[in-house]
Amino acid sequence: MPLHRIQMRAIARLQQMACLDFNGPQVIEHVLHELHQLIGFDTCGYFYPGSDGRLDAYVEPSPARDLMPTYFDSAVQQSERKVVRRSAHDFSEAVRCEHGPQVLEQLIAVPVSELLRSDFYNLALRPAELFDCLSLVLRTPQGQGVGTLKLYRGRTSPRFGAADVTVFRRLEPWLARILQPGELDARDSLVNDSAMILVTPQGRMLWTSQQSDVLMAQAFGPRWYHRSQVPAQLDMLLQQLRCATHSGNARGRVAPGPPQLDLHNASGWFSLRATQMAAAAGDGQAVCIQITHRVSRVARLLPNLRSLGLPPRQHELAYWLARGLSEAEIAGRMGISANTATYHRRQIYTRLGIQNRLELQDFLLAQR
Repeated sequence: MPLHRIQMRAIARLQQMACLDFNGPQVIEHVLHELHQLIGFDTCGYFYPGSDGRLDAYVEPSPARDLMPTYFDSAVQQSERKVVRRSAHDFSEAVRCEHGPQVLEQLIAVPVSELLRSDFYNLALRPAELFDCLSLVLRTPQGQGVGTLKLYRGRTSPRFGAADVTVFRRLEPWLARILQPGELDARDSLVNDSAMILVTPQGRMLWTSQQSDVLMAQAFGPRWYHRSQVPAQLDMLLQQLRCATHSGNARGRVAPGPPQLDLHNASGWFSLRATQMAAAAGDGQAVCIQITHRVSRVARLLPNLRSLGLPPRQHELAYWLARGLSEAEIAGRMGISANTATYHRRQIYTRLGIQNRLELQDFLLAQR
């Protein structure tokens, strides 16, 4: 497909995403997929206010993601503030001062030679093979900060130029609308994965797996260092388990159900349940923590729908069909007649070799 057509389709899909019934950080992967078609970059970081009020971050799979714990180290943050006008950590200040796309020269407060000597560059950027940056603070129409998109290129890649800035500026209102946090309903979600870890009642790691490491990193974000101790939030869960167990033993009663910690971020919803158990070996005790990861139906739906390569109208109509809207409701949302909606529905069914809406939902919500 010619490059121009690829770019036009990416723009059309971003426009459609801005009109969907689901928005917020959980669709960031799909936003970045389309951005890659429009602006060349090596990786992207999305920094946004988390559910606990602290800055959270989503970084595309890359060496940069593995180095995020280093970026959140206090010494590296201090170094960043010396060489950058407003770091990603100073989100409220960036919302107040940054308007429109910002290139590297606008972001740094020192000469490039001084940036290259800083701990921020040598501990966080250089090991990730990143150098150039294009940044955009997203806001609601009322001026409230949504998050900051930072696109990165390596030293061997061309620098971001005027054409990249123009495209980013054009996309700004749609990106802000798509990523603006909305109503989160875990009931409208699907189980994506699960795993478990074993820890001592005091929070020391006893056993983990590659899959549970992945889920822990997704659940607790860039501040989890894969250390031998569990994150502070999980330590509080273990304290609840100890209190419940001691209370039950003291009264001679069965302890209540296992305590649970619920988290949500750009990667989805996470439920962590702690259950007391006997240690597998040696004396003492262990706690099993079951991690369940759920993703929104939309997060599952969008990549499967995109892979079909449907024309824009059929792409949007298939989305609303999968979301359960009637043809009359779809026609109203899309500004078309009910007959046109019926025509496109039949075209979609014929193209996919399916017979009804249930088969369409099964197809589009399947895990791939």
